Amino acid sequence: MSQPGYKQFCPVAMAAEVLCTRWTMVLMRELIAGSTRFNDLRRGVPKMSPSLLSHRLKDLEEAGIIRRKPLRSEKGVFEYTLTGAGEDLRPVVEAFGFWGQKWVQSSLSLKNLDPSLLMWDMRRNLNPEPLPGTRTVVEFLYSDLPSTKNRWWLVIDPHEDVDLCWSDPGFDVDLFVTTDLRTMTAIWMGLTTVRREKENITLLGDRAVASSMQKWLGLSPFAVEKKRVP
Repeated sequence: MSQPGYKQFCPVAMAAEVLCTRWTMVLMRELIAGSTRFNDLRRGVPKMSPSLLSHRLKDLEEAGIIRRKPLRSEKGVFEYTLTGAGEDLRPVVEAFGFWGQKWVQSSLSLKNLDPSLLMWDMRRNLNPEPLPGTRTVVEFLYSDLPSTKNRWWLVIDPHEDVDLCWSDPGFDVDLFVTTDLRTMTAIWMGLTTVRREKENITLLGDRAVASSMQKWLGLSPFAVEKKRVP
């Protein structure tokens, strides 16, 4: 690693030299969540510059935490996967997340609102089981955002991965969700529920899809942890 070391033999210090550089633990979160391609990793860390992402991936590869291999199906595209050492970090990263969910004040978390990250996380954690066995399209309208960022579509096909769209995919919409970004983020974090926020969220469309929203909505994997005040 290029940054100055702690000059200590302690395993905590040595691990910190690898993992505690800026963005590294957040990048590990994305790798552990299953993102393997550069563009998917970028969607999970949208405020991280591409050059820094490349640098951190190289650092993790040199540390033996990930491996990089070219995809035969796409020329010039690489796949990043965890090694055994990287898999061993899974409980460490999860413990970070559960600690943050439990002890970091909600008001601090909700200052860092990001629609692209929220929708990306919702997309990959979505549970399609409560939905009909046919294609379901949900459009989100965030009333407090500018027109360039306020509309998002989730296309849920039972036979394919959930697709997140920034522009109208051209399908009939089954459910229109209108709310503000803070409310939706709080629901995703498990700080509140769709039912509790009925004054701040409007659902129009298929009644079955609307009534089961709390069940199919892709919540944070840390949402099960109850919040505590330090």
